[in-house]
Amino acid sequence: MLVLAKVVMAIMIGFVFSVFFGYFVVKWLKKEKLGQNVSKTLGKRHEEKQGTPTMGGIMFIIPTLIIMLGLILTDKVDVTANLFVVLFVFSAYALLGYVDDYLVVKKHNNKGLPIIVKLFAQLVIALVFFYIYLSSGNEPVLDINTLGIKINLGWLYGLFLLFVLVGSSNAVNITDGLDGLAGGLSAIAFFAFGIISWGSPWTVGNEDIAIFCFVLVGSLVGFLVYNSHPAKVFMGDTGSLALGAALGSVAIISNHEITLIVVAGVFIIETLSVIIQLIAIKKFHTKVFRMAPLHHHFEKLGWTEVDIVRLFWSVGLILSMAAIGFGVWL
Repeated sequence: MLVLAKVVMAIMIGFVFSVFFGYFVVKWLKKEKLGQNVSKTLGKRHEEKQGTPTMGGIMFIIPTLIIMLGLILTDKVDVTANLFVVLFVFSAYALLGYVDDYLVVKKHNNKGLPIIVKLFAQLVIALVFFYIYLSSGNEPVLDINTLGIKINLGWLYGLFLLFVLVGSSNAVNITDGLDGLAGGLSAIAFFAFGIISWGSPWTVGNEDIAIFCFVLVGSLVGFLVYNSHPAKVFMGDTGSLALGAALGSVAIISNHEITLIVVAGVFIIETLSVIIQLIAIKKFHTKVFRMAPLHHHFEKLGWTEVDIVRLFWSVGLILSMAAIGFGVWL
């Protein structure tokens, strides 16, 4: 019962703080005219979204960080190296996304940060992660516990970290194309990893990571109050990059890198749809999908935005339930 009470409290506090904070964030974003530029290729449905405030990721990032800081200062959560590195990755990617968004919407630089700068920043973040990870006694081992397989990657684990962080952050970013889609899927994914982090028989001492996950779930649900269709605000790269990187770091810290493939299944499918489409166009001069990512393909088929989001949320929920069973009991 104590565990359940902690979970409920973490989610409730995150939700209330995010909803309250979000009210002022939306007003500030509108005042600063930090509106989204919508591509005409997306069709008439999306034209009405032109000018909708973006960079709304701060609505769940700042509340989550403040709540976690409060829990640490009041000794409700222990300051572990694992928790520190997750919060570091979450904050660093949020800052990276914020700068990118700012250049696009405020400085009218459509390209945002140069790709080389983004990659360098992500490399630095991965190196810091790798250093703290090893310094805290963790081993550079890919552990597939269910199959009894352990692969010592040595220094290659640093490249693996980079791949996971870059891949997961960009996967969420690609998925963030419909009202509430990425936010809802992320809430489901972090809820799953909260349970997995707390309940894995081979993972001990990750209650702090679980609390972070549940606080973030509450903050994301609060964000959805403003981001659900019709959206009053978008999370922007500020939110999507932070969410993806945090999801990847939680998977690594909890030794559930393989489970991440299941939990993030929808994000991965969305990303693969873009890759497949690009290969088909460049190599075969044809299209596999009417439009990529996959959620836009469904739009072109005539599905409503709300129905697409419901479908993708449902698939994400089913995959996360399967991942919980795999991560906790198998």
